[in-house]
Amino acid sequence: MSSLPSLSPSHADLDPAALGRSEPDDPLLACLVFLTKHFGRPRSAMTLLAGLPLTGAPLTPELFLRAAENAGFAARVVRRSLDKIHPWTLPAVLVLNDGDALVLQDCPAEGDCGVILPAAGGGESTLSRAQLAEIYSGYAIFVRPSPRFAGAAEGGPTVGRASPGATPRAQAWFWGTFAENWWTYLQVALASVLINLFALANPLFTMTIYDRVLPNNAVETAMALAVGVASVFFFDFLLRMLRGWFLDFVGRRADVILASRIFDQLLDMKLSHRPQSSGGFASTLREFESVRDFFTSATLAAFIDLPFALLFVAVIALLSPQIGLLLAAVVVLLLFWGLIIQIPIARRIRENLTQSEHKHGVLVESVGGLETIKVVGAQGRMRRAWEELVGQSADLGQKIRLYNNLGVQVVHTVQQLTAVCVVLFGVFLVQDGLMTAGGLIACVILSGRAIGPLAQVSQMMMRFHQTWSSLKSLDAVMRYPVDRPAEATFLHRPELQGGLVLEGVGFRYPNSQVEVLQRLGFSVQPGERVGIVGRVGSGKTTVAKLAAGLYEPTEGAVRLDGVDIRQIEPSDLRANLGFVPQDLFLFRGTIRENLVIAAPHASDQEVIQAARAVGLHDFIVRHPLGYDLPVGERGEGLSGGQRQAVALARVLLKRPNLLLLDEPTSAMDNRSEEQILRNLPLYLEGKTILLITHRISLLRLVDRVLVLDGGRLVIDGPRDEVLARLAEAPVAVKER
Repeated sequence: MSSLPSLSPSHADLDPAALGRSEPDDPLLACLVFLTKHFGRPRSAMTLLAGLPLTGAPLTPELFLRAAENAGFAARVVRRSLDKIHPWTLPAVLVLNDGDALVLQDCPAEGDCGVILPAAGGGESTLSRAQLAEIYSGYAIFVRPSPRFAGAAEGGPTVGRASPGATPRAQAWFWGTFAENWWTYLQVALASVLINLFALANPLFTMTIYDRVLPNNAVETAMALAVGVASVFFFDFLLRMLRGWFLDFVGRRADVILASRIFDQLLDMKLSHRPQSSGGFASTLREFESVRDFFTSATLAAFIDLPFALLFVAVIALLSPQIGLLLAAVVVLLLFWGLIIQIPIARRIRENLTQSEHKHGVLVESVGGLETIKVVGAQGRMRRAWEELVGQSADLGQKIRLYNNLGVQVVHTVQQLTAVCVVLFGVFLVQDGLMTAGGLIACVILSGRAIGPLAQVSQMMMRFHQTWSSLKSLDAVMRYPVDRPAEATFLHRPELQGGLVLEGVGFRYPNSQVEVLQRLGFSVQPGERVGIVGRVGSGKTTVAKLAAGLYEPTEGAVRLDGVDIRQIEPSDLRANLGFVPQDLFLFRGTIRENLVIAAPHASDQEVIQAARAVGLHDFIVRHPLGYDLPVGERGEGLSGGQRQAVALARVLLKRPNLLLLDEPTSAMDNRSEEQILRNLPLYLEGKTILLITHRISLLRLVDRVLVLDGGRLVIDGPRDEVLARLAEAPVAVKER
């Protein structure tokens, strides 16, 4: 059953004040907001929370650090007693025993400590040192502004993103993460040196036994040598285990950081650079799995061991220059062969990656549009596209395996022939007295160690090409423009009144040559209610998307309260506007989760008031699960009108000052629409409304109407006058 109380749906119970914008009850967040003001770089709570993995829960100290770094502050958590907090580090945030937090302003050795409780409304208070020590948990957070460098506008926030979960500059997103663990990789390299040096123990032990121990029957020496070699083997085992653990540890840490950065890039990416195929884009992002596996698997260790083949060749050359020269020639030959065979493999791996993206795109498109595919009878077309892509992918995979198998088998055959040649050549050298029998056995063992890694070159290079191709695809994604570039500065505008101005705006969508808007210009005063009507394709929806900051005009400017929206901090912009698009998107979860997704701190009373305002509450309370009613992906399980009601209630919970409503009732019946027309004005008092519709009935909500045609403004005036003119010359507006 629903956890929300059941209220009467009476119109008289509707209370617009119940939908006041909820502020999060978060002590650490309140402290951070205060410190940003203290240091002259004010940020709103919504700005600080932007980009954090939160669902309404208060900030943890770890997320506090990320929020501070995203806002251009350096922060660190320390465990320190009150007596050891230096005055130079103040103000500092103190975490209290009950989970609360305060800002410590000063704490002299003699006298009371000055503190501020931002969560309680601010204002400086005093506590005795004993009182403060009693409630202090022992953990403090030191916060300081990061230095501003040339190019950062004074007074504007530096949007640096250095935290682990933030998106850094594109060129450092991958290698920079591994560079942070350089010390660990250095230890891995040193361990590899020792491991390969320890590999010399067995052949040298064998050579000594044959050349020294057996001729002299020195059993005690053999026992001592055996103990020494066993010790070397034991340390070799430890080093291999530690090397594997270190590689796995660094890889796991990098996996978490890089996966977060890639997902941040996805969420922060400008819509103008969004790929046309969602499935293909998802396939590209999925390629991170191959990159991660490469840097956390034994393949990386094999690459590290590969150069040490030259070490074994050098040792063989010390035992026998002739055999050493032979082995050197074989190593060069195999390396050359490995490089040659990689040319066709690399080309087909790149082709296979592209085919995989197309194949995944068809799969995602088919799953998402399964109803439409069945209704229009497009199963044959989708099957043909899928089978063609699967066939091409299988053909490329077969060719890749064929070339890879050829590379492996050639190396394997050469390795066997080399072993025979070393033994045969060594026999003549032993007969001529140029080397001992023990030396020959050592050369045979070392030759296997020298050529053994080369037998894996083909497989390692194939994985390397797959990883490199995937990395290049991901790198291209990480270079897409984002809403908050690392070098950008934004204006802090936590409260926008909703004054909207379009100045000579022209726009065309990416990869399109059609001008959707052509030097469009109009202004909307704060608190004004304006309707936009026009023919299909006249640019009405595009105006709403530009006003919401989802796209940038190709010419002209869109201004809110006199400021170009490109200069406003994106989180402040979105906190002050509500957008109900035509193409509604609901998330998998419950009705309540979908309602509060943009206002996670909303109370149950606020949720019910918003649902009642749009006529959703009546439907919900009739269902046994109430507000816990499950919703499928994209709102599956709800009718079109119910989805629109959820979207409207979701926007009302934000209590924005600017509402952009694009056909908000197009899927509703007359009764539901009439209920919204009756209730909605109670909640829109003083709000700026931009209503896009084809229905004359909805225009009762507005006082002014704009008529667009071909991306141009053709009529602008009071509602009744415009409707009278449209009655004489209709422009795609229909009566209900």
